[in-house]
Amino acid sequence: MAAECLGTAFLLAAVVGSGIMAERLANGNMAIALLANTVATGATLTTLIFTFGPISGAHFNPAVTVADASQGGISWRDALAYVAAQVSGAFIGVAVAHLMFGQDLLQLSHHIRAGGGQLFSEFVATFGLLCVIWGCSRLRSEAVPIAVGLYITGTYWFTASTSFANPAVTIARACTDTFAGIRPLDASAFIVTQLLGAFAATVVFRWLLPSLASEAKEVVFPRTDTDP
Repeated sequence: MAAECLGTAFLLAAVVGSGIMAERLANGNMAIALLANTVATGATLTTLIFTFGPISGAHFNPAVTVADASQGGISWRDALAYVAAQVSGAFIGVAVAHLMFGQDLLQLSHHIRAGGGQLFSEFVATFGLLCVIWGCSRLRSEAVPIAVGLYITGTYWFTASTSFANPAVTIARACTDTFAGIRPLDASAFIVTQLLGAFAATVVFRWLLPSLASEAKEVVFPRTDTDP
């Protein structure tokens, strides 16, 4: 739980902090700002998965945790604890970013992210994320950190929503009125489509890889506490 909380906190600090820095330095050039935000997020996420993967599996994402639990990777009791740690860590990370950049600690976002295209983008982004995790981990679990980091880097640019793909990230980003924010009104719909995307990807990979459930505990997330 501590690893999930700390890792998610660093992830949100990277997402929000790099967004603030990028917006300040880009002089109104939104493409440059998004590029800076993308690179910082993808690089940070990769290193965090390498760092915390052997401890907790480095989910940092309730959608990933629920998918893992559905295949027997962790118990549902542990999954609930993971989600609580992830959401707590996400809020801590946003607060840290605000403090680092002299922002008000408590904020609500006014950044509108609504519409069918945005919601479908979140479904696609989360579906793809779980596909990457399930697929890469089947025989090459050591590739998951790099694959996930590169995938998120790419989806920042090919999805209309810039790929939140994470309910904990979505909730926390509703509490920052900065470059990375999302209106609280829009957040709930994002979360629903993210969970649907994760569910769909898991169903698809149960069909593509019938042995997925029996192997999930050992190969999907490289936790040392579950090694035989």
